[in-house]
This record gives sequence, C-alpha cells and structure tokens, in this order.
Amino acid sequence: MKKYTHIFFDLDHTIWDFDKNAEEALHELYAIHRLQDIGLNSAELFIETYTRNNHRLWAEYHIGKITKDELRDARFKQTFLDLGVHPDVIPEGFEDKYVQLCPTKTNLFPYAHETLEYLQSKYTLHLISNGFRESSEMKIGRTGIGKYFQHVIISEIVGVNKPDKAIFEYALNLARAAKAESLMIGDSLDADVRGALNFGIDAIYFNPFNQPKPDDVPVQVMNLKELTLLL
Repeated sequence: MKKYTHIFFDLDHTIWDFDKNAEEALHELYAIHRLQDIGLNSAELFIETYTRNNHRLWAEYHIGKITKDELRDARFKQTFLDLGVHPDVIPEGFEDKYVQLCPTKTNLFPYAHETLEYLQSKYTLHLISNGFRESSEMKIGRTGIGKYFQHVIISEIVGVNKPDKAIFEYALNLARAAKAESLMIGDSLDADVRGALNFGIDAIYFNPFNQPKPDDVPVQVMNLKELTLLL
C-alpha cells in the first residue's frame, strides 16, 4: 500500500453494524406493537422484508432519487403492505419510534475500536456518512467512536451524498488533505468505493459478507482487523 496520511471511513455497515442494530430494535418494536395481532406471525420475516426495502431505498437516496422524508415514509409502509397488512391497521408512529430507538444501539463490527485506535496512531481519521444528522450523531456518541475522528462529514449537513464528487471535495478541503495522500474505506461499492475512485482517491472495499468482488475494485477486506495488516 502507498503512503497515506488521511483515511476517510464510512459509518453505517462499515463501523456501525446497521443490520444487527436494526434487528435488535425491530425485535423490540415487534413485541411492543404486538405485530402478531395484525397477522405478522414471524418477526424474522418482518425484519427480512424491512431490510430488503430499506437497502433498496437507501440506494435510491444515495443517488438523489428520493429524499430523506420519502425514504422514511416508504420503508415501513412498503414493508407492512408487502406482508399483506391493510393500510388502516399499520401501527401509527412506527417509523418515528424506530428512528428514536435504532441509533441507541451500540453494536459495531468486530475489532472496530482496536482497529481505529491503531490507525489513529498512524493516520488522521475522518468519517464521511450518508446518514442523517441526528441519527449519525447519536450512533457516534453512544458507541464512543467520535474520539478517533478529526472530522465527521454528514451528507445531510453538506447537502450532497456520496458518490457525488462534491462531498469528497468538501471532505478533503476540510481535512486539508491531498488526493494522493487520502484513502476511503466503506461497504458501498457505488457510494464509497466507486465514488472515491471516480473522484481520484484510493479506496478499500469493506466486504464482511464476502460478496463477489468486481474487477474494478482494487482492494477489499472482509474484517476491520485486516486493515492493521494493510496500512
């Protein structure tokens, strides 16, 4: 690996284990709202359907196809409808309660603290997240990872999402970092990896579920600890 001085991390699905935290929150809400009483007899199927819808909608949000409000309005509504729940009995305020609860969860990917502590001793670290401001700030605060990062760049504040080159330009200007000395690490092939490569900075694909690596992706790791061997 070439010599870097600044490393930019994604947050959700890279450091903060979004799916695990969402699963915990949804199991709690499934019980609180007694979803079995409206015909949803499997919490696992409810979570699986939500996860599929949420991933699809986030992909649309990344490229500016939908807004924050549209994402939040659609993901649970579509999940309930997909599972045959009549619109009249969809629990009121379910999205709001989820948004309040999920960011309080603190599951990180294995070796997150150890890896960030190691990298912080050698590089200046930053976060670039396409997440929403209030949720991202809560996740960072609850998990105690804020101490590792000099700058936290949240797309909702900047006004543009990865993979738009503008957010990478903003981040590098804020960090006073040159492209040649910067590296992006994230789980999203389009938002993080290709977004960074198209902007002109190197990228590492975080691939914890061992998905096939596309030919245009130069480097991948399957757990965070591998970064301590590469960098």
